[in-house]
Formats: sequence, C-alpha cells, structure tokens
Amino acid sequence: MKPVKVGICGLGTVGGGTFNVLKRNAEEIARRAGRGIEVAQIAARRPNPKCETGATPITADIFDVANNPEIDIVIELIGGYTLARELVLKAIENGKHVVTANKALIAVHGNEIFTKAREKGVMVAFEAAVAGGIPVIKAIREGLAANRINWLAGIINGTGNFILTEMREKGRAFEDVLKEAQALGYAEADPTFDVEGIDAAHKLTILASIAFGIPLQFDKAYTEGISKLTSADVNYAEALGYRIKHLGVARRTDSGFELRVHPTLIPADRLIANVNGVMNAVMVNGDAAGSTLYYGAGAGMEATASAVVADVVDVVRALTTDPENHVPHLAFQPDSLSDHPILPIEACESAYYLRIQAKDHPGVLAQVATILSERGINIESIMQKEVEEQDGLVPMILVTHRVVEARVNDAIAALEALDDVVGSVVRIRVEQLA
Repeated sequence: MKPVKVGICGLGTVGGGTFNVLKRNAEEIARRAGRGIEVAQIAARRPNPKCETGATPITADIFDVANNPEIDIVIELIGGYTLARELVLKAIENGKHVVTANKALIAVHGNEIFTKAREKGVMVAFEAAVAGGIPVIKAIREGLAANRINWLAGIINGTGNFILTEMREKGRAFEDVLKEAQALGYAEADPTFDVEGIDAAHKLTILASIAFGIPLQFDKAYTEGISKLTSADVNYAEALGYRIKHLGVARRTDSGFELRVHPTLIPADRLIANVNGVMNAVMVNGDAAGSTLYYGAGAGMEATASAVVADVVDVVRALTTDPENHVPHLAFQPDSLSDHPILPIEACESAYYLRIQAKDHPGVLAQVATILSERGINIESIMQKEVEEQDGLVPMILVTHRVVEARVNDAIAALEALDDVVGSVVRIRVEQLA
C-alpha cells in the first residue's frame, strides 16, 4: 500500500519535533498505522537547525502545502488565529485531512472548522492542542465514552505552574519568578496569555466541549490570572493545609456548565496539588470510572510532537474506514450537542479563601462574621495573625464552605465598606477535588 503523504506547515519547536519523530520512528509508526507516512513537503519561513530535512521540498508559502494535490494530511503548526484559520479551511476545501496543535484556533474557530470538515468528509485532529504529550483528549473522548462526566479540573499551563511552584518552595515574589521563566523560555516576552489564564481557557474550552458535548464557547470562559498573588497568600494557604494552583475547572450543574480559570486552593494531600514545575495534569470525574488523573509534560519539542504524530496515525488508520463513522470531533454526534448554558462566574459555586487586612480594634472579627452570616456564608476555618509591624494591621484569613459567588461578591463589598477594614479583600476560590 502506498504511503500517506503529509505536509508540515511550521518548522519551529513543535514542527521540528514532529518532523524528527516521523523520520526517526518511521518504521515503528508504519507498523502501527498500517502503511508508511512520508513528509512530502514543508512550509517554513526559516530552517530549523535541529532538523535535518534532507531532500524534503521546502516552501515559504504555507498555502503551497494546502494546494499540493500530492498531500493527504496537512499538519498546521504555525499558531495564531487568522492565518492558521485560512490555511486549515483551504486544506479542508481541498479535501485534505488536518492535524493541528493550535488550541487558540480550535477554541475560537473550531465550530466553523468542524462544520466544514463534516461537509467535506475529512478529519480534523487536535490532541496536541491540550496538555502537550498527555493524551487527555483521547482519554475523555474515547476511554471515558461510557461515563457521564461530572467535572474536570486541570493544571494546563506550565508557565503559571512553574511560577507558583517557585513562589511556594522558595518564597520568591511573582515578578522575580516571571523574569526567570522568560529567561528559561517558559514564558514569552509578553506573558499575558500564560499568567492571565487565556492559554488555559483555550484548553479548558476544548476539554469541556469534549467532556459535556457542548459547542466550543471560549468567549464565555471566566479567566483570572496569578499576577496579583502574593507570597503571603501562598504561605497562609500552606498553613491551612492547601496549595495554590492556577486551575481550569469545568463542572456540570443543574443550571448549566461552569467554565472558569483562576487561582485555586487545593488540599495539599491531593495528587494534583503536588504537580510542580512546568508539568501539567488533568483530573476527570465520571459517574462510572470515578476520578482519574492524567499527568505529564504539557509542552516541549517532542512531547507535543508525540501527540501530533499520534493524531496523524489515527487519521491514517481511519482513511480506509467509512467517513460517516469517524469518532466525532467533540466526542458527541454533531446533531446531539447540548444547548445547556455556560454559567456566568456569579452563578458558579465554590468555597473561598478570604484575606482581610483589619485595624487592631476589638469587635472586628464579630463584624466580619455577622456580614458573612447574613448572606448565608458559613466559615469552615479562620486564622488571625499577629499585628504586622510595618502598618499595624491584623491579617485575618477565612475559608468558607461552598456558596454561590454572587453572595461572596456582596459580602466582600460589605467587608470593604467597614471602617476597620483597610484595602481590598483578597479572594481565592477553593476546590476540594475529592
């Protein structure tokens, strides 16, 4: 049987890793796929010194690959929203299958792309778009297909996890660790996507759609970053038996689906609370399987290439099957997606860590307790520290039971209006993930 010909668009970190893995493991991959896989063309603006491309044709125009009649599968690894969308839609229009690692593209334009792919009878595979080398999409879409997924929670941005790990283990300030992350290549010169939760929200949007069978709705994901976290909050959380992680949470409720990314306190004895450095982990809770955890490298040249090539193998395996019976892009049949709404953050339910800076006056704690009680917010634990010498204020740290966020917003507004409370109340959500 003749080999399947692929074209790689983008020869950066992931593109170079994909080429190297396809070349190095060609025989093993062919044994798994049932036929050979040949890189017939590469589109790249500049060579990658870590790749020996040999006689493989190289073009500077990505659309040469999409329009090449010899290419069966286009591998999109250029990133971004606009040009990548045009490339993928052109490839689909030309009847080519697509493999991509572009989480932003899928999260924002996936509904349009999948509709076009179904019309043309081609596949779009995107395992590498979430959590690098961890096969979490396949696990949810196929391995947990018998389950009604209740919730999932993930550390799905390695840069943020590296920063929080350094803050906790070494007592370093956020700005200091961010500079090191940039020097090490973990964070971009503009780190906004990583530290403000946008990158994680792209990935969470994809995971939630596959878990719950809902259309991709990135615009409804709540995002909150880690740039305002202080070493004090990291230390107070530790003293209460928690770790702070930048978590993506998707949860099924009777009213709709929660879709949120934010700093989160997790009990220190949970496995996911002990995922450190640049590693990723996703925890999924299903009604039949219970809770399962998927851990590994969330980025990197060959870790991500592993997922890209696995998708290529899946496409090659499916080329001889009935196109009407491929695994659906979002796990559920396209005409069976749920219209259950994504809840606004005010309607989501969580427990909360609250840190209040108060004047050293009698009765402040009683006032705080009254405000929370009047709004139906129960306190699970409370810790009051010594007066801070530099400003004479007393830090009060509370952890609440689970409650709808709107009540907490109202309580925080009332707390900040007290004469004895100074500055803003720090609020971090708490998830038990039991």
